[in-house]
Amino acid sequence: MVGGLRWLTVVTMGAVLLSGCASRMAPAPIESRTIPGASAPAIKRAGGVPSAPAAAPARPSAEAVSGPTPDGFYRIKRGDTLIGISLDHGVSWRDLTSWNQIDNPNLIEVDQLIRVRPPAVTAPASAARAQESRPMEVRPIGPIASAPTSPPAGGGPAAAVAPAPSVGSAPAPAAGPQGGPGAAAPRPPVAVAETISLSWPGRGQVITQFADPGYKGIALSGAEGDPVLAAGDGRVVYSGSGLRGYGNLVIVKHEGDFLTAYAHNRSILVSEGQTVKRGQKIAELGKTDSEIPKLHFEVRRAGKPVDPMKYLAQR
Repeated sequence: MVGGLRWLTVVTMGAVLLSGCASRMAPAPIESRTIPGASAPAIKRAGGVPSAPAAAPARPSAEAVSGPTPDGFYRIKRGDTLIGISLDHGVSWRDLTSWNQIDNPNLIEVDQLIRVRPPAVTAPASAARAQESRPMEVRPIGPIASAPTSPPAGGGPAAAVAPAPSVGSAPAPAAGPQGGPGAAAPRPPVAVAETISLSWPGRGQVITQFADPGYKGIALSGAEGDPVLAAGDGRVVYSGSGLRGYGNLVIVKHEGDFLTAYAHNRSILVSEGQTVKRGQKIAELGKTDSEIPKLHFEVRRAGKPVDPMKYLAQR
């Protein structure tokens, strides 16, 4: 009897142990904790900065794609300024902002393409298309008015009254340059000056000669406050200190593609847009961005530095 109880106890305990093992080996049910509409969690990059979930790469803009620079454009490099670019291309920095719709001239980006030549004029073609799409104007037929036989009050010449157009008639062609019918003759191209005659911008001696590459102009000696004179008639296209290494700078645009630049001034006496005459005092000599008082003078043709001595009158 005792042996039977022991056997029953052993069997019962074995069944309990097998049941516990079976319960531990069974896989736990999968519970979904995904919240509908929630985005994927951010992934931290090296350095602990979280990044957004991976997405399709954005297509780079045309201005940021490296490649050949189109004619009439310039690709901005590190360290460029709009004033420097305008000087290197012989144009006004205000023109650059206008041609490229630049709101802030201090915000330009490396590899950005900007236009350095005026865009082609397309207004005539647009006007022609607008004229073609304009519906025909129909007017009722009326009597032809005769020209007045006596001059109008005021003594001026009598104006001939044009006959009323008939239904569906085309407008009369514009008179050509000789008074005949036809479109107006195109304007002849403006001749670009091949050379320019300049007067000396200061009374000092040449202490630094032009060197290409190297020194982009000449330097004249002088004392602070000496007059700086416009070397020729022109218009001031820049007046300020926004170009590193030039200090207080004045740039004057002359006929053709010529510019003259006057740097390191103590003070500037003219403003942008002002017309100046040859020999007019435009600044006072100084040493801004220079170790000694001097006048740095440049002549540029189409933005390219040229030797000023070739254009200055004999002393």
